[in-house]
Amino acid sequence: MSAVRPKSAWKTILTRAAVASVLLLWTSFAQAQAISERGFVDGRGVWFPQEAPNDTTRVIGDLLFREEVFLKPTPTPWIQFAAGLDLRANSHDQVEDRWRFDFSDRGTLRPRMAIRRLTATITASKLTLDVGKQFIRWGRADILNPTDRFAPRDYLNVIDADFLPVLGVRPVLRLGNDTIEAVWIPRLTPSRLPLFDQRWAVFPAALQGVPIVDGGSVIPERSQQGVRWNHTGGRIEGSLSFFDGFNHLANIEGSLLPLGNGVKLTRTFPDLRSYGGDVGIPLPAFMLKGEAAYFTSPSSSSDEYVLYVIEIERQIGEWLIDVGYAGEAVTKSTGTFPFAPDRGMAKSIIGRVSYTVDPRKTVAVEGAAHQNGKGFYVKGEFSDAIAAHWRVTVNGVGISGDSEDFLGQFSHNSHLAAGLRFSF
Repeated sequence: MSAVRPKSAWKTILTRAAVASVLLLWTSFAQAQAISERGFVDGRGVWFPQEAPNDTTRVIGDLLFREEVFLKPTPTPWIQFAAGLDLRANSHDQVEDRWRFDFSDRGTLRPRMAIRRLTATITASKLTLDVGKQFIRWGRADILNPTDRFAPRDYLNVIDADFLPVLGVRPVLRLGNDTIEAVWIPRLTPSRLPLFDQRWAVFPAALQGVPIVDGGSVIPERSQQGVRWNHTGGRIEGSLSFFDGFNHLANIEGSLLPLGNGVKLTRTFPDLRSYGGDVGIPLPAFMLKGEAAYFTSPSSSSDEYVLYVIEIERQIGEWLIDVGYAGEAVTKSTGTFPFAPDRGMAKSIIGRVSYTVDPRKTVAVEGAAHQNGKGFYVKGEFSDAIAAHWRVTVNGVGISGDSEDFLGQFSHNSHLAAGLRFSF
């Protein structure tokens, strides 16, 4: 009698079959195709004026090569493919030493080589189906999105956190001004947290000077799913959404080493269920936007709370001004220690101002300040296309506040950065 495969094994088989199918279809249509591509090489340097208690490095260099290819087979206009590759290097041990193709984005370090995107998009009348590794974004607000549950991020730099793709299936049905979107993700892609031995990892005073051992991550294997109804057009726009899965932001669990001479910290990812919505109301003077979600934990392994954002947006010529408030109401506290930048931004005045100088130059400033005055950050950026394929970007981040405040604890991480990008 044959053995029954566990659910996790079937999920692995299905995941590999989906990837293999995309690659097979890509190869099958390679002889009759319309191909386009884009990419860039980006070099960036970051300078921190201050040393951190756990990190004396003050200058960090990053190099990123990204290439994306889009293929649309001419005999079958109802299907198209997209693939992307990232190659990275870093001066501060934030990138793996191994040369391998990474597909999962589950490591604590950035991979040297990663498949950034591998997607097949099928369109049939009112239905669109995306299958593969992709970016899935929900929400309407600009600076903080409580309903955006399928969008993990790379927090090796907490203030400049890029989004990570996820592997999944996403059908979208369009019915006039309404869309119904379903998402199924076979496995969790966690957010990449700050490295425990670098400056963006800040520990309580009781752990200062105590040896820290990275206990790795305990990543759950159950699938995640969600559904979202969205309405656009008319006098009001809005959506309702439901998510059932895990928090891509980790809880940090500590345990003493066997000899009691240090602490082992392990990342765990609690189950999460959320009910959310957003709304946009165009008014004569400005656009009023709001977004909120209620988060529960079926196993009671994390807090239960409401996270919400209210914003006012105004376009004045080349100026775009957005200001609002991010709030939180905790309905159940479990005493866990989460790394939660979304909740860390709560109870804050938030804002963003951007100005388009000309088609080649832009200036933007964003920031957040906690209502109790104990923490704030401000980030300014100037970007200029200096030639047909070249762009230079300069930005600065200032952070200040109380060491017990989520933002204030990073006060030693104010920094200046400059980058040069060649696009092709």
